[in-house]
Amino acid sequence: MLIPSYFFHLGIVGLSIVGIKKLYMENLNEALSLLAVGMIMVFLILFLVVVVGNVVIMFTNRFAPVTEKPGVGGAGGRSSNPKKLAVIAAVVDVITHGKGRVDSIQKK
Repeated sequence: MLIPSYFFHLGIVGLSIVGIKKLYMENLNEALSLLAVGMIMVFLILFLVVVVGNVVIMFTNRFAPVTEKPGVGGAGGRSSNPKKLAVIAAVVDVITHGKGRVDSIQKK
């Protein structure tokens, strides 16, 4: 099988078309592999950040002592309307499904 000469060189420049296509494919393969490796590394690093953050939060909640009892003292205890405080505490309790608490209420 005879291959035309323009597949092998470009006249004066002397570059081979086959070589250009091969070089182009090598560059494309390298770019795609770098893209894949970069995306995998970003995913792994973000995964590690989330896991380490959750572990730190878990240990902090487990071993850090609570220094102040809820509803005692502070600037929030000066309110003159206990009904409003009860409503706010009830709303926080409903929204957080019993996991939240009101430490203080400050008017800005």
